[in-house]
Amino acid sequence: MKEVAVIHGPNLNMLGRREPEIYGYLTLDDLNKKIQEQGEKLKLSLTIFQSNHEGEIVDFIQEGYNKYKGIVINPGGLTHYSIVLRDALVAVKVPVIEVHISNIYQREEFRHHSVIAPVALGQISGLGTDGYLYALEALSKII
Repeated sequence: MKEVAVIHGPNLNMLGRREPEIYGYLTLDDLNKKIQEQGEKLKLSLTIFQSNHEGEIVDFIQEGYNKYKGIVINPGGLTHYSIVLRDALVAVKVPVIEVHISNIYQREEFRHHSVIAPVALGQISGLGTDGYLYALEALSKII
């Protein structure tokens, strides 16, 4: 089985409670179950990780060097400024798909720029939590 990392960035642990009109009512645990089911269907071995701390996410990515064949990441607020996260993704040299539950381009101006997008193979934005499932499907075909 191909090993893939799914990374949830800051505040995604608050899914279902934080601004449900934007992010929906699905909790992170419920979302992770859907993601795990999709992984099984696609014959992917998934490691799912969430942290509110930039350094922990970078450590997780670096620890996966030569382990993961691809990464699906929702960087949350780190999307817009974390060069450190961007550099970690570049360093592991695997396909990356960036996911956002909301359409970041329909929101506040500061959310319109992603420092991750230029190093990602693709970006899925605005399709709700199903964006993770679409990203896994695409990644399974790519790897």
